[in-house]
Amino acid sequence: MLIGVPKQRRPDEHRVALTPYAVSRLTRLGHTVMIENDAGLESRFSNEEYEKAGAQVVYSREEAYRRGDVVCKVGVLRPDDLSLLKEGSVVCAFHHLAVSPRSVVERLMELEATIIGYELIQDAAGNHPVLLPFSEMAGQMAVHIAANCLTIRAAGRGILLGAVPGIPAPTVLILGAGTVGRTAARYALANGARVIVLDEDLDKLRKVSLESRGEVETFVAGADRLDKLTAVADVVIGAILIPGAKAPFLVTEDMVKAMKKGSVIVDVSIDQGGCVETSRPTTLDKATFVVHDVVHYCVPNMTANIARTASRALADALQPYLLSIADKGLAGALRDDAGFGEGVYLYQGQMVNRQLATMLGIEAVPLNELTSGGARR
Repeated sequence: MLIGVPKQRRPDEHRVALTPYAVSRLTRLGHTVMIENDAGLESRFSNEEYEKAGAQVVYSREEAYRRGDVVCKVGVLRPDDLSLLKEGSVVCAFHHLAVSPRSVVERLMELEATIIGYELIQDAAGNHPVLLPFSEMAGQMAVHIAANCLTIRAAGRGILLGAVPGIPAPTVLILGAGTVGRTAARYALANGARVIVLDEDLDKLRKVSLESRGEVETFVAGADRLDKLTAVADVVIGAILIPGAKAPFLVTEDMVKAMKKGSVIVDVSIDQGGCVETSRPTTLDKATFVVHDVVHYCVPNMTANIARTASRALADALQPYLLSIADKGLAGALRDDAGFGEGVYLYQGQMVNRQLATMLGIEAVPLNELTSGGARR
């Protein structure tokens, strides 16, 4: 199999899809990996390291996109990326098509592309193995980021996200008890904060309570309860994930208006549209903005700031799926692993993701019908 790894062109995207170690494993098995020149440089992986691992360094974007059987990216496809795709391209990335312009989806359908979203791939237990390490990293980062945003220099309240004898602990409110929420709760608690977690799922709340030995306060989510808790919170961390769909607005603008001056919102859900009404996507260069005297941090690709760690985590999680495609062909790999199949938005230009299809008002075709023996591969 021939795998293309283009360099990320987004100004604040520093990650790369495959590391030299991952490349070495693939090339030892006889596969060809084409790395675009300096694709790993901002993750501190040099061309020389890739060449020693057996990769071919290519010096044009077209080669990385058009020669490969599979293209492995990190972030969403940009308009200039679309112009480089050949008909029938297979592209793996954090696509987040639920918040992409309709025109992007329609163009991918015209190109008869197969689009696999890392954020949707599942394992046998229904977990998201590629997304999981990114959720863990984002949960940790959210606490560090909130601590920085609370400082006076960042327009925050000027308080420490920690424990000081004789001074009340700051309150951290976390919306969502999934991986991001649980991880953030653990790290905020370790810092000495008062931590509150809201979710609709009692089993998830029970898990948070057990992990923290009852030190984290847990509540079933409700608008009246959320209204009261946002008003007392020093930090709100949005950690809502509905795989493949836009995140719902849980925190309204009126709630934001009622928050303390200099309090902080870290909306980790922003890559799926955000769960706070006043959120809007920002960049690593200009990560925050202030609305109603509340500091907002809304960077969709926040782990790009820890590019080397994030790239290693992505490459490790991605390898089994690439090896499965190489061994069985794309149709066979998807047919034999239903969880992998859950990661497919489009298969050869046909919509297979039901949630995205509903959003766009078009019909979804069951993936197994397209990967059956008689389907084009």
